[in-house]
Amino acid sequence: MTDDVHDVSSAEPGGADELADARAIEQSMRAEAAATGATVDADAAADVGVAVDIAVDRQLEAILMIADEPQSLVALGTAVGAPVPVVRQAVERLVADFDGVAGTVRRGFELREVGGGWRFYVRADLDDVVEQFVEAERPSRLSQAALETLAVVAYKQPITRSQIASIRAVNVDGVVRTLVARGLIEESFTDSETGAINYVTSDLLLQQLGINSLEELPLISPLLEDGVDGFEQNEGIPDGRV
Repeated sequence: MTDDVHDVSSAEPGGADELADARAIEQSMRAEAAATGATVDADAAADVGVAVDIAVDRQLEAILMIADEPQSLVALGTAVGAPVPVVRQAVERLVADFDGVAGTVRRGFELREVGGGWRFYVRADLDDVVEQFVEAERPSRLSQAALETLAVVAYKQPITRSQIASIRAVNVDGVVRTLVARGLIEESFTDSETGAINYVTSDLLLQQLGINSLEELPLISPLLEDGVDGFEQNEGIPDGRV
């Protein structure tokens, strides 16, 4: 058998091609040995076995990284095309690797068996820091004042702060700054005569509402006693949606 048959370095390390190449080489070695009556070279077979192990380990790691639910050994074996015993050994190697066994770095996550399947979990001693991060990233709900101001902008845009304040009969400077910071409204233009900034809703608001355009905003007249209170002028309201 020529030396180039044993070369499995041309494929992406740990990728599907490398796994296929390694298995093909292993099968070729065994077939040649059976045909000639010779024995399989132990060192060469060991090298191929290591390549197969590495490829399986990396493929399982990639699958488990995106898995939302615990994955059984059978499911993992089906995904990578490997028998269950091979997958079991690969999972054991990954667990040891992530736990810092044999000099490896102990990760902030662990591969844990839960409910008959395997999945990545945050280590228990790091729960507090993860919880703080999640709480800090979680957006707080808009106040009633912010929701009312956002509705005025949505139906009367473009509109200035003073106009919003006139409709709501309260100071809205702080609320407008909050909505701008959240990316729900944005500055459109500045009035050349008064210098007042006019605000409009952003594309983010459309995404949050699940609509494609302002034309899809619901009519508000059924919600008002006389259909016009607070919205005497229709300019800027999509389709005069009062």
